Amino acid sequence: MAGHSKFKNIMHRKGAQDKKRAKEFSKLGREITVAAKMGDLDPDKNPRLRLAVQAAKSKSMPKDNIERAIAKAASAAGGDDYTEIRYEGYGSNNIAVIVEALTDNKNRTASNVRTIFSKAGGGLGETGSVAFNFERIGYIEYPVATTDADTMFEEALEAGANDVQSNEETHEIETLPDDLGSATSALEAKFGTPSASRLDWKALNEIDLDKEKAEKLLNFIDTLEDDDDVQRVFTNANIPEEVMAELG
Repeated sequence: MAGHSKFKNIMHRKGAQDKKRAKEFSKLGREITVAAKMGDLDPDKNPRLRLAVQAAKSKSMPKDNIERAIAKAASAAGGDDYTEIRYEGYGSNNIAVIVEALTDNKNRTASNVRTIFSKAGGGLGETGSVAFNFERIGYIEYPVATTDADTMFEEALEAGANDVQSNEETHEIETLPDDLGSATSALEAKFGTPSASRLDWKALNEIDLDKEKAEKLLNFIDTLEDDDDVQRVFTNANIPEEVMAELG
């Protein structure tokens, strides 16, 4: 899982800022509702819903919000009908980008995403145009204070993980996509709810960026993530630690 820590810095720069908290909860709630509508309303019987609820809890989303999101799926109207869409393209400096969205209006979302790419000096491509640069993985994360690196390594492998990397802040665990739910359950029984449990796109080959290019990319990602329909953004960029330190 080499490079994942640095990639995480790109995705979660400055963490969950207070001003974005409400929007983040809205996106988490949308994912919970969609997951609940696609399967059982009981998280224990619906792996996707269970992961969505875990993700919400890891972000300190209030229990009432989570319950309302599930109830919305069970209501007669069922709430808005959201469609999962993946956009692929290239940002500036030929950086491959995958955008995952949940939308109730495909035309609106496509137009917004296309405009953001264009303003950043990039462009959208066809489905599959950049996905070959990535592999689908399951990703689980625990704070480093949870346990020591050796214990986490042993327990994660026992739970079915492929790889474990520990750094100064986190234990990062990689699984096959189909093993994410079972591995999360096994680790949760040992260490409690993880700070993250989700499906990720992992870059196969990364492109190192200098300060100027990194700043431009981060602004581009911030703009994408500010869109209400965009759930996640992945790139094959790597910002070296010394560059991140310069950016602050």
